[in-house]
Amino acid sequence: MEFNEIKDLMDEFNSSSTREMEISTEGFHIHLSKNETSFQPAAPVVSAPAAPVQTASVPQKQAPAEEEKVEEKGTPINAPMVGTVYLKPEPEKPSYVSVGQKVSKGDVVCIIEAMKMMTEIKSEVAGTISEVLVENEELVEFDQPLFRVEEG
Repeated sequence: MEFNEIKDLMDEFNSSSTREMEISTEGFHIHLSKNETSFQPAAPVVSAPAAPVQTASVPQKQAPAEEEKVEEKGTPINAPMVGTVYLKPEPEKPSYVSVGQKVSKGDVVCIIEAMKMMTEIKSEVAGTISEVLVENEELVEFDQPLFRVEEG
């Protein structure tokens, strides 16, 4: 395709109601999309090594392990795939769920976009959202906890 043909095609696409278009011919491929997806790569976190601390030989309690168990109270809702999580159906609308909100089994709690496919993530338990563990439009990994639900 010539440059002018591509420019005309883009102008027509922009003025139409079509949201996405893909054209492939011999030696040429173009993908046009009006769907808004923002990708913000995670900034690397650099931390200074901790300075060694000398302590008296007093036996330490297992309190940190107990605290971790307390923090993980509730049933997690995990990401079934790698992708971008959307906590809102649209940017201007409120989140699907928030802390303190009651959910039923099967309620949509968020959407994960992977390879331009939007997948609704549903609660597998009934209860109250106790924690939202991700930010809107965050890149999530497979099996990463997204929410915690206190059953009941």
